[in-house]
Amino acid sequence: MLKTILSISGKPGLFKLVSHGKNMLIVESLVDQKRIPAYAKDKVISLGDIAIYTDESEAPLHEVLTSIKNKENGEETSLNPSGAKPAELYAYLAEVLPNFDRDRVYPSDIKKLLAWYNLLIGNGITNFTPAAPEAEEETEEKTEA
Repeated sequence: MLKTILSISGKPGLFKLVSHGKNMLIVESLVDQKRIPAYAKDKVISLGDIAIYTDESEAPLHEVLTSIKNKENGEETSLNPSGAKPAELYAYLAEVLPNFDRDRVYPSDIKKLLAWYNLLIGNGITNFTPAAPEAEEETEEKTEA
């Protein structure tokens, strides 16, 4: 599911991939449900491709979001990301990802992570685990037929 949720540099919030156009993507904002084009010049990244630095390597975003969901029992975060102090943000992330790299993960990263989580939960997107590769292939075959 996270593969179709996109972050576009310079645009607030998250976007759901709706369609592909010539040299652009058609995306829908999760904030206000407006559809806009995202061009090749825009820096677009799928949430499925994002990871959080840990002491050993990296933790995929879906694992971190699932840990937050488990901590919050599927509700929005108990910590307000926009008003939290850096120490509070680090303490919160340490609860869900104890081995995160404190040198390479900044408070702004944690704020964005929590804001994204709240936006996803608010839009009813609660399944963060990626689909199995076989299931994705079967879906693609059905859409091509």
